Parts: sequence; C-alpha cells; structure tokens
Amino acid sequence: MTTATVPATTARQQTINAVQAVCASCERPAPASVLSTVGTFGWRALLKIKHVPQQLFDVTMFPILFTLLFTYLFGGALSGSPSDYIQFFAPGIVVQTVVFITMYTGVAINTDVHKGIFDRFRSMPIWRPSVLMGAMLGDLARYTIASAIVLGLAVALGFRPDGGVLGVLAAMVLLLAFAWGLSFIWVIFGLKLRTPESVMQMSITVLFPLVFATNIFVRPKTMPGWLQPIVEYNPVSLVVTAVRGLMQGNATGGDIGIALLVSAAVLAVFAPITMRLYAKQQ
Repeated sequence: MTTATVPATTARQQTINAVQAVCASCERPAPASVLSTVGTFGWRALLKIKHVPQQLFDVTMFPILFTLLFTYLFGGALSGSPSDYIQFFAPGIVVQTVVFITMYTGVAINTDVHKGIFDRFRSMPIWRPSVLMGAMLGDLARYTIASAIVLGLAVALGFRPDGGVLGVLAAMVLLLAFAWGLSFIWVIFGLKLRTPESVMQMSITVLFPLVFATNIFVRPKTMPGWLQPIVEYNPVSLVVTAVRGLMQGNATGGDIGIALLVSAAVLAVFAPITMRLYAKQQ
C-alpha cells in the first residue's frame, strides 16, 4: 500500500506544480472598471424586461387606463372638453406613471437579496456599489420607455405641447432626476423588508397619498382651503408644476429651480442611507 501511494502522491504534486507554473507565467487580468461593471448590471436590468415584458406592461396599463378614463369621463366636467383637459392632464399623468414605477426598484433589489444572487455578486472582484448603481441605471431606461408610451398616447388624444421638442425633453430630464432620487427610498425598503410583496405594499402605502394629493388631476384652487397648501407643497406637485410648465412652454425659473432643489434634497437625504444599508447587506 505504501509503494502504491507514493507514486500517486508524487504525480499529484507534479500536476499541482505544473498548474502553478502555468499560472505564474500568465499575467493577471486587469480588474473590471467601474463603468463596465455598472453598465453590465444596467444591461442585466434591461434584460429582465426583455424576458419578462409584464414588468413594463403592468406599470403602464393603469396609467393608460387613467389617461383614457379621466380624459373622456371627466374632461368635460373638469375643463369643458376632453381636448382642453388633456392639455392640463397629460404632463401630470406622465409624472404619475414614472413615480409609481420607481417602487419596482426596491422590489427587484429585495428579490435579488433573498434569492441569494447578491452572495454571488459579493464574491466577484468588482466595485461593490456597481450592482445597485447598474440596477438603477437600467431603471432609468424603463422610466423613459414607460413615459414615452403614455406621452405618445396623450399626443394621440390631442395633447400638443407648446414647449416643443426641447420643452418635452427638458421636462423628461427633470422628471428622471426626481425619479432617480425617489428610487433610493424604495431600495431602503428592499434591503430592510422580508419579501417583495411587503416592499410593494409598503411602497404603495407611501405613494398613494403622495401621488393623489397633488395637482395632477385638478388645480389646487378647486380644493378645500385646508387641503390647498398640502397639495401645493407636495414634492410631486412641485415637480408636476415644473414638468407641466416646460411642456406647455410657460415654465418659470423659480418652478424649475424648486423642482431641482426637491430632487437634490431627496437624493442627499436618502442616497447616503441607502448606500450605508447596502454596505451592511454586503
């Protein structure tokens, strides 16, 4: 037995030495850059839409229904005619669409955490926050697609933005900046709560009063006096005012500045909290 074991041990050691020699003679590959890893995880987020298109359908179906129902059922009562109402309503429903979609960022993060995918990413020699940044980068593309669908429907119904193409593009950039900051709130929910369902329920609980107590559907002056200041100073209302002004071509520097300030404040408050929780999760 001793005679048979020695050659086997020697052969194995020789194999190990040969592999080590080959590895030593090769140059170690350079680590992936931050941009490449963020782009890779962003592409991963987009592939989820490709393989599960219901992710996009679910979040655009209700805004499409809202647009059609409010325009034709209530447009005459609220503004005199559906064609007049869509001029006021279209920018607001685009904002509502994107704001509601942001909660799916937290749902997706929660799913990855509890399926163990983050454990695999943790073992990779990459910039750790690139997993989170890439996912949110992919979500920006999803926000753009969804808002384009709703805006296209509004144009088909008679919406004509007096601000032109540049006004619409500027409004979309402003909206995406606000949505980017808002997404960090739902990522916090995704990292702290136990299931994707609980993340969605908590997000909807926060979003419903935040979205419906706004100037998206009607002007604040038609509301009770005690409710008007709540609606006017709602962060979503401030963004809607700027987006509506840019699309209609009558935005003021103050409206745009306030909307940018709101977006920056949301980002400054919740992004550090999110990154700290994410680091602990890792």
